[in-house]
Amino acid sequence: ALLLHVYTNSNPHKAEHLVHWVTPLFSIGNKRRLEEDDMYQVLPDDASQGLGEELQRHWDKEVRMAAKELRMPKLTKAIVKCYGKPYAVLGIFSFTEVIKVIQPVFLGKLIQYFEKYDPDDMDALYEAFGYAAGISLSTVALTVLQIHYYYHVLRTGMQIRVAMCHMIYNKALCLSSAAMGKTTTGQIVNLLSNDVNKFDEVTTNLHYLWIAPLQAVVVIILLWYEIGPSCLAGVAVLVFLMPLQTMFGKLFGSLRSKTAVLTDSRIRTMNEVVSGIRIIKMYAWEKPFSALVNEVRREEISKIMSSSYLRGLNMVSFFAASKIIVFITFTVYVLLGNTISASRVFVAVSLYGAIKITVTLFFPQAIEKVFETIISIRRIKNFLLLDEIERPNMRFTLEEKKDASVEIKDLILSHISQLTCLPSHLPQSSLLSAILGELPHDKGVLRVKGQLTYASQQPWVFPGTIRSNILFGKELHPQKYEKVLRACALKRDMELLPDGDLTLIGDRGATLSGGQKARVNLARAVYQDADIYLLDDPLSAVDAEVGRHLFEQCICGILKNKPRILVTHQLQYLQSADQILVLKEGHVVGRGTYSELQHSGVDFTSLLKRDEEEEPQTYNNHSVVKHAFSQDSISSRNSVVSHTSSMHSVKDGAEQLPVGGFSFLCLPDCCPLTWEEALENRVMTDKSPSLCSGLTLASVIFGFARSLVMFNVLVKAAQSLHNRMFISILRTPVRFFDINPIGRILNRFSKDISQLDSMLPNTFVDFSQSILQNIGVVAVAASVMPWILIPVVPLLIIFLFLRRYFLQTSRDVKRLESTTRSPVFSHLSSSLQGLWTIRAFRAEERFQNTFDAHQDLHTESWFLFLVTSRWFALRLDGICAAFVTVTAFGCLFLRDGLEAGAVGLVLSYAVTLLGNFQWTIRQSAEMENMMTSVERVVEYTELESEAPWETQKRPPPEWPSQGQITFDWVNFSYSSDGPVVLKDIKVMFRPKEKVGIVGRTGAGKSSLASALFRLAEPEGRIYIDGVLTSEIGLHDLRQKMSIIPQDPVLFTGTMRKNLDPFHQHTDEDLWNALQEVQLKSVVEELPNKMETVLAESGSNFSVGQRQLVCLARAVLRKNRILIIDEATANVDPRYRALISRDELIQKTIRDKFRECTVLTIAHRLNTIIDSDRILVLGAGMIQEFDEPYVLLQNHESALYRTVQQTGKAEAASLLESAKQVSTNTASQPSTHILST
Repeated sequence: ALLLHVYTNSNPHKAEHLVHWVTPLFSIGNKRRLEEDDMYQVLPDDASQGLGEELQRHWDKEVRMAAKELRMPKLTKAIVKCYGKPYAVLGIFSFTEVIKVIQPVFLGKLIQYFEKYDPDDMDALYEAFGYAAGISLSTVALTVLQIHYYYHVLRTGMQIRVAMCHMIYNKALCLSSAAMGKTTTGQIVNLLSNDVNKFDEVTTNLHYLWIAPLQAVVVIILLWYEIGPSCLAGVAVLVFLMPLQTMFGKLFGSLRSKTAVLTDSRIRTMNEVVSGIRIIKMYAWEKPFSALVNEVRREEISKIMSSSYLRGLNMVSFFAASKIIVFITFTVYVLLGNTISASRVFVAVSLYGAIKITVTLFFPQAIEKVFETIISIRRIKNFLLLDEIERPNMRFTLEEKKDASVEIKDLILSHISQLTCLPSHLPQSSLLSAILGELPHDKGVLRVKGQLTYASQQPWVFPGTIRSNILFGKELHPQKYEKVLRACALKRDMELLPDGDLTLIGDRGATLSGGQKARVNLARAVYQDADIYLLDDPLSAVDAEVGRHLFEQCICGILKNKPRILVTHQLQYLQSADQILVLKEGHVVGRGTYSELQHSGVDFTSLLKRDEEEEPQTYNNHSVVKHAFSQDSISSRNSVVSHTSSMHSVKDGAEQLPVGGFSFLCLPDCCPLTWEEALENRVMTDKSPSLCSGLTLASVIFGFARSLVMFNVLVKAAQSLHNRMFISILRTPVRFFDINPIGRILNRFSKDISQLDSMLPNTFVDFSQSILQNIGVVAVAASVMPWILIPVVPLLIIFLFLRRYFLQTSRDVKRLESTTRSPVFSHLSSSLQGLWTIRAFRAEERFQNTFDAHQDLHTESWFLFLVTSRWFALRLDGICAAFVTVTAFGCLFLRDGLEAGAVGLVLSYAVTLLGNFQWTIRQSAEMENMMTSVERVVEYTELESEAPWETQKRPPPEWPSQGQITFDWVNFSYSSDGPVVLKDIKVMFRPKEKVGIVGRTGAGKSSLASALFRLAEPEGRIYIDGVLTSEIGLHDLRQKMSIIPQDPVLFTGTMRKNLDPFHQHTDEDLWNALQEVQLKSVVEELPNKMETVLAESGSNFSVGQRQLVCLARAVLRKNRILIIDEATANVDPRYRALISRDELIQKTIRDKFRECTVLTIAHRLNTIIDSDRILVLGAGMIQEFDEPYVLLQNHESALYRTVQQTGKAEAASLLESAKQVSTNTASQPSTHILST
């Protein structure tokens, strides 16, 4: 019995037949929509972890052998060693091809009986019944063996694919910083979505590479026996076709490798677009990105089109081959003076038919797939050979853990990235990178004793609940957990969130504010119970009050007995440090306690001064790393947190794809009939060969034309759908990206578009050719023997019923296969973003297990798809076998009055129908399943759209000339059913006014900017210079305001493109802007200066440098309104002097933006204390709005309380700054305070 392992939800191993155990699933599928719970558990043999580890062992062994033999390792070798033997054994099932050769022999013998028909010869009749039984049995055997063959080869392909995905993800977790510069998220997603699929395809056809030549030899021998040397003419055509097909295969390979590079590039760009969609919308950069993606897509489509034309040629050569071969063979046969007989014609036609599919379809397809797979294996091998990070042994004895420490001596670090002369991080971050082992050191000693944990500068959260983000694999201890939440100031946030700490956070933590992400990030590190804590500027994204709470309650509270290394720009905390390390241009210029450094002569006190006369340079070069050491530790325990994949399923009901109608001429196989008629008339006229040659030529020309036109139309439809989906994605509101994981969106652009580009056109053309051929076959057979229609009609009805029954379930299975694939990509994308955190927490194994769990879920659905297809094929083949049996015996029972030619025609066509009819139905079902991808793409072309980019009401060209902003009773929410984040805001910002906006994390500061940019439509009215913003187009509005965002985003492309994607500025303008933000020297050091292509997401720039690039963009745009959204949070003091200290804030903001209205959203009070007025927000409402000095005079004001949180020295300094601004600025009455 087929399939000895049976799937039930719990997967008990009972031996049942394929017929029985899948059938209940079909009855469920026909009653209701299938869900994930209906799928069966993955078999142990198909589990991702086991398969991946086995292939990994073979690959590691191959790498070691290659190193010994001084050669490049070969991934193919590892695959063959792992799967070669079981796959070779499957060759036994390919004896189906031998049966295909035996069948025509039985057919010939049966026709000979009719040629020599004698009603009285009973022996001949019994012999004829034997031959009919032979035809029938061989058909049944063919059915059973083929089902086995396809089930096993497809499962082997699936196993190789799953193992390869496991290895690719495992490698991604180990990539060194240098290797990350050589690859991109887009490329890794493409390896996982497209390249590994070649294993599914190649295993199906690979055996035909040896079966086809062997079968050809057997057929030639039988043909020689049947029609003598004339068969060599037909064989010559076959021999000519084989090298032609091999050449096609090589061309496919080269086109595939070119297409793959373009697909990588497109998916990488898509990844960046989806990740940076907020910036793209606020800068109104949709059009240049659209042009960029369309250009790559156009090149990709041109390669796909070439592949499709080649495929068309391939298909035509397959369909035309049999006609040309039969025509040439019998022309030569007649010219040599032989007489044609019915049995000879039909045996030859059937033998050629048997070999035709193998030699002219499966053999070239095998060559094509082998070449494509070689390209994919090469790409995967290159990825697997990238450098890995060196992981030191981190197992420590209890004694060592008690004495946890970090020892650094004469350390020299070199930065390795794509741009070797560009530093990838500033000194403090580099030092932490080295301690983490992320950055290799050239010289010196770096010893770490104890378990490390790390809170990154850019907070990283992964899709899941807030609780799972904090626990990060540890067990939940309620008391400890509560303690950590309190220390990290998260208690209040948990109360405000709808589901508390069980609130699901989307991709990249979209539902949390910047400060909340930073605190979740810190809480994760604190909960870990490590020996040494590396904290990379965790206080930068929070306001002063929360910052002091975190420092006192968390860093110096809950962690007080642990060694901590804190990178900070918050200088008020230096006095609490046990030891201070002062770095200047990568060198340690001072270390010691606060008092020791004050007396050491190091120009250290300048860090704390706020004097006007102070030289900027003294501040420029210093940053602080502070660590407090003490001896105490608790050993950490690991446990696994369960991940749940939340998925939105695609909407029900397939969409129709308007690809145009086709009506092409079908020319059935009439030639044997023409020869046979000539034979019956005993007159070999000149017209017969010319008629046959005319029909043959016409079928070749029409076949070729039809393939080309169909492929052209279908590929263009795929291009059109991709473009519509991309435009729809760009036009949809930001909320869509907050609730949909990046993997789900990328899945549409990678796997689903790949189906539309190549698989769907291929299947559609194949289906249309098959259905036309079937109509022709039935029409010809019916014209000779009308009674053949009697079994054909019920047969067709049964087929169509079966197809409908199968598709009800199969569509759901295909949909599940698509939706279970998305979490695989989401998990990969999320892991790559938090790679350092994952490695610092030693969580690689847990993330690998989660990936394997996502893969296993996908395997469950894919295996279900495989077995349901086999279930369908078995029934179709079974019905066809019954039809052939009825026809064979029917001819004998109705033997009186039947012509030999008619019997030959009917029987040979019955056998042809056996293959073709069920193949057509199967392809139509496959095509409908692929329409799931079309349905998913069409769903994304109909997304909700935000307001139009341009409207008929255009603002004047010079608008806004003043820069006055008025909020008139504005309420704002990110979605119609979401919480209101701004409530009854009524306020006016005067022209050219500099306004600071402060408030606790989540107070609605960034939402104010979102409302201004209309990232979601606000209620109420917002006016800029008297123009109601809701009445004009989004681009007209957004292009007239500049923003320096909270999360700086750079895109892959040149430095020039990052500054000026529209090419609106001269080189001089660009260099001047870089000069303004002190980045000119950095860019001049790049290999190609402004034309240097940046790494993915600008990862070879530090976070601070990326923010300065954003500032340069604002300088270039010269708009009247500038919004700075906590943009100095991560800027190093030597850079931040430019945009946050008194003397240089005046230089940049007052000089460059003198004529502008500037709204600065900040957590750090020193960045906004010199503003004209300060707006204090709380829980989405205005608490107070006035000049800073006026507010600080009122000891009850929220601003005064916040300033006091910064410490005495800092508070005094802030008050002094506010006083100076107040005296410098002409006093203005505060009649503009409009709050509710």
